[in-house]
Amino acid sequence: MRRREFITLLGGAAAWPLAARAQQSAMPVIGFLDFGWPIPKVVAAFQKGLNETGYVEGRNLAIEFRWGQNDTTRLAELATDLARRQVAVIVASNGTAALAASTATKTIPIVFSTAGDPVQMGLVANLNRPDGNATGIANMQMEVSAKIVA
Repeated sequence: MRRREFITLLGGAAAWPLAARAQQSAMPVIGFLDFGWPIPKVVAAFQKGLNETGYVEGRNLAIEFRWGQNDTTRLAELATDLARRQVAVIVASNGTAALAASTATKTIPIVFSTAGDPVQMGLVANLNRPDGNATGIANMQMEVSAKIVA
């Protein structure tokens, strides 16, 4: 899967909780949390994925972007701020951001992508039934490659 397709898929997954809260009169807010720095292509792909599912920033949803600038302390503060603002969903673009978000809230849905095992990281209870408030995509190529039979 190419990066652009992945970001589009992630944007669509982030919109799912918004449909569940459609009864609210206020414009829903997505919290986007990233460990690093703003990457214009990632932001554009995320917004494009939302647009393709009918969600347009400024028209029927708002997005609160938070960038950790490679500082885990800052990331924890940003995740807590998003939880305090009661965003509809937190999109965590990597495992570090997902861990910060899961520490900050146990009620707001978290959609994550990670390169590690989300069970081992403590993000979900198990892969079949994540339970809790977190779900997402995990690239576990290293873990699975040992099981490939040649």
